[in-house]
Amino acid sequence: MKPFKDQVYFIVSQIPKNQITSYGRVANMAGFPGYARHVGKLLSNLPEHSTLPWFRVLNSKGKISLKGADLERQKRCLEQEGVEVSTTGQVNLKKYLWRPEG
Repeated sequence: MKPFKDQVYFIVSQIPKNQITSYGRVANMAGFPGYARHVGKLLSNLPEHSTLPWFRVLNSKGKISLKGADLERQKRCLEQEGVEVSTTGQVNLKKYLWRPEG
């Protein structure tokens, strides 16, 4: 099995534009159920100019977990892809949740 980091990066790289998923779902797909916080920590430590679409990963309620300028940055990235985000950082899971085939 690939290391945790490689699995998470691969899964996050597969999230299509205009869709989102949760930290917990990424952890499950990576084969590490219960590691949602680890996924969040890993993504928060990406290099500044990473091309990985980290911003497509939200909490289990479809809300941006970041605060302040970081929340605004993630919100802006999502909106640029056409994802509607409320002023509080909430995304409609029914509309935007990534449901990979298989």
